Amino acid sequence: MKKLSIFSLIGLTMLFVARCQDDLLESTPYGQSTSADFWRNGDDAVAAANAMYEVLRDHDFYGHAEHTFDIPSDDQWRAGDHGEDQAIEEFTFDPDNAQLAFSWRPKYEIISRANAVLMNVPDIEMDQTLKERTLGEAHFMRGFTYWRLAVIYGGVPLILEEDVRENNYNKPRASLEETYGQIESDWLRAADLLPPTHDEANLGRPTQGTVWGFLTKLYMYQEDFANALEVGTRVINGPYELAPSFGDNFAIATENNPEMLFAVQALDGWAGTAHRIYTTPRPWGGWDFHEPVDNLVKEFEENDPRLDHSLLLPGEMVDLGGDQGMTEYTSDLSQTGYHFQKYASWRETGGLNDGQNVPILRSADVYLLVAEAKIRSGQNGDTELNAVRQRAGLSPITGATMDDIIHERRVELAGENQRHQDLIRWDKAGLVDIVAIYAEDRGTFDPSRNFQRPKHYLFAIPQREIDLSNGVLEQNPDY
Repeated sequence: MKKLSIFSLIGLTMLFVARCQDDLLESTPYGQSTSADFWRNGDDAVAAANAMYEVLRDHDFYGHAEHTFDIPSDDQWRAGDHGEDQAIEEFTFDPDNAQLAFSWRPKYEIISRANAVLMNVPDIEMDQTLKERTLGEAHFMRGFTYWRLAVIYGGVPLILEEDVRENNYNKPRASLEETYGQIESDWLRAADLLPPTHDEANLGRPTQGTVWGFLTKLYMYQEDFANALEVGTRVINGPYELAPSFGDNFAIATENNPEMLFAVQALDGWAGTAHRIYTTPRPWGGWDFHEPVDNLVKEFEENDPRLDHSLLLPGEMVDLGGDQGMTEYTSDLSQTGYHFQKYASWRETGGLNDGQNVPILRSADVYLLVAEAKIRSGQNGDTELNAVRQRAGLSPITGATMDDIIHERRVELAGENQRHQDLIRWDKAGLVDIVAIYAEDRGTFDPSRNFQRPKHYLFAIPQREIDLSNGVLEQNPDY
């Protein structure tokens, strides 16, 4: 999809998909729309599928809001001037926090669009292979969106095709187990329908490997190591090999390589995301949010090239294009002394390049999850762990332990929205003490914070949604 069909068709898509109302309860049942000028043929089906991805770029999704759920981690300081972000970082947020409400709405917009595809595309006379791919995309995206909701909030209302037909939107929350069950069901169906790979015109769409990768994460969150190993090994043995260079995943020319299982697709000058602006120095066109802290920098081993690819470091020369050209990064550009580099590229003519994708899942993540599943089930995870290390030119480890996994995930996935949730699941398993980690005072930009277990395992359900439901939605405990 990079520079290709999804973006060229989003404009057409917007002609038929009405803008979702502000919340779940006000959603319009788009799936019931069978007008004579849509849902006619394969082009309409593809346009409808493309519309699901457009929401990912939204400021309230991966444009910014989704990344705020990782700012509590020990990798970064919120920076910026958003009070709602500060409350999330410091675990002082309440159900009225604006960021929580921002994040809820676009997710249910994607679910609405996926339901519309699943309800209408089966009746379209079109190429069967394309129909299966389109339905697979809808199952994947619905499962993906419920996954993100579950990670953040726990069990949520499950709005499915039958609910749309019956205009049944004010539903109580499903349990976390029921929500996981729906995610698994959607993803298993998607794996049956999606192809292993796409041609160049469709790079960026989910594949079987995308689904297997996310199923690996789902099973690891459930500590179902046997199933995690089964589906994770399919990724490792499939055409989803690690990129030759770690940096290939964050260079616009090579970011849609086989390792990139799923990413928010962007196109310079037409369909960018705000995230590249949030993480970039203000004098260089950014807004100075999400600044890495010294504790993360010290986690990298000596001569680990991933440090330079992941972070802007004092003394580094960066080509800003145009009149600025090669410019030195200095510590005074950031309050912590660093910025994330994974999300920033500049045009030759100057200015931030809007074509920078936002990675969501890479094969390297899956390799490390498989290694973890093996170690936690009494097996040896050296092969998968060392594949990631040796790609970075680091020496292999013999007899890898969970400490090695925890280290490797932190440096490999720095800034990729994984660290806080990793710490939560490891704390639940008794592998780390998240309360102690967040209580440690490491200075102005990494101060002591009060993580309350189990309250802060989940974020609060937005109070606005509870109010609109007339109390049908119930709040998470202790909020």
